[in-house]
Amino acid sequence: MERLTLRVQDSLRGNAPLIARPVLQTKYRSPNTTEAVLRALLHMDLRRCNVTEVARSMGISSSTLRRRLQDDQTSFSFLSDRARQYRCEQLLKTQWLPGKCLADLLGYAEPNSFYRAFKRWTGIAFREYKRRLH
Repeated sequence: MERLTLRVQDSLRGNAPLIARPVLQTKYRSPNTTEAVLRALLHMDLRRCNVTEVARSMGISSSTLRRRLQDDQTSFSFLSDRARQYRCEQLLKTQWLPGKCLADLLGYAEPNSFYRAFKRWTGIAFREYKRRLH
């Protein structure tokens, strides 16, 4: 088998042999996946919203959705948490709601889960936030 050598001078002059590069299958990368999931989360009822429902609304399987989000270096739970935080902020801007009502509207099974999330988002407890408003 003859070995091809490529000298620097040849490549600079344009005399290099034409070798087709193989087409490499790359991972799916699309910032639109993350954006599409956020849009879906913001328009769906968070009480019934899960990865299966969002994937179905996008016309893909839940495992494909998880894989694409992983390729975008994010996850469904992270995006879901951001959507809940945004929706919570929007609800509290328009009207005061008790924590139990917010927990239900945001899709939390237990109010305590909402209270922990609220503290993670804001750095203060929900009761402290309520006290500051009144």
